[in-house]
Amino acid sequence: MPELTQSVTDLIDEFAKLPGIGKKSAERLAYHVLRVHRSEALLLADAIRNVKENVRYCSVCYNLAEEEKCEICRDPRREQDVLCVVEQPRDLMALEQSGTYRGLYHVLLGRIAPLEGIGAEQLTIEALVERVRRREFKEVIMATNPTVEGDGTALHISNLLSEFPVRITRLARGITTGSVLEFANKEVLADALAGRQEF
Repeated sequence: MPELTQSVTDLIDEFAKLPGIGKKSAERLAYHVLRVHRSEALLLADAIRNVKENVRYCSVCYNLAEEEKCEICRDPRREQDVLCVVEQPRDLMALEQSGTYRGLYHVLLGRIAPLEGIGAEQLTIEALVERVRRREFKEVIMATNPTVEGDGTALHISNLLSEFPVRITRLARGITTGSVLEFANKEVLADALAGRQEF
């Protein structure tokens, strides 16, 4: 049986490292890259390179950005006194697609998960507390995922923020326990935002 070339083997191995991609899917992706026109394959390579070279975390909220501040933090039309706390940039995007929230965000870049060795100090919680200390936010919405870790993270943060005169709320109905925000549809997210409750 003929062996694959080293280049093809390396490509399959790299694709197989992606989340949700098994060996068979990695092989299909590699053969797709081999099949398409050279320019199309190089567009993929350039897109990966550009993301790694140009995308960083916003210096204010830790959303993805190509400048020092993300588009949301630079937008003066956003409500400046409401802050929504999410786990990941993809959660922020899911809430934005609901079309109902016009405030600011803070991205934690994860959640407290002791069993995985992730503590509060590895997240952007300190920066969040500092933002609340420096600004006049009237409300902080805890929009961490409704999982054990997400709820624990929200509770930890709400305890840290309890010394400040700010209303702390949590997303309401529609988001079931154990679900993930990025996979919820925009109507459910809009309902959860609209019906948020005191934390």
